[in-house]
Amino acid sequence: MFGDMMGMMGKLKETQKKVEETKKRLDTVMVDETSSDNLLKVTITANREIKSISIADELLSDKEQLEDYLILTINKAISKATSVNETELAAVAKEGMPDIPGLDLFK
Repeated sequence: MFGDMMGMMGKLKETQKKVEETKKRLDTVMVDETSSDNLLKVTITANREIKSISIADELLSDKEQLEDYLILTINKAISKATSVNETELAAVAKEGMPDIPGLDLFK
């Protein structure tokens, strides 16, 4: 019984290490989002850190329109990045979970 418990604890520690490694790797995974007319482009990491914003010159003359573009495009980029982040971390967590009968957390 204790051997099983020690094995599970070891597997959980290994999984925790893999989760931390995945979080670091997600800092290098870039997600791009572009406005529908390609006037604004946002690049963020899968950990939701903005890396760049590219704005077409024609947007610079209308502050209100630029603000709207930024809000929409950044929110779409964050949504995409969140999806990538959650999928990657869930896959690592599921892989490392001990097999406990009746406990299906990731189904």
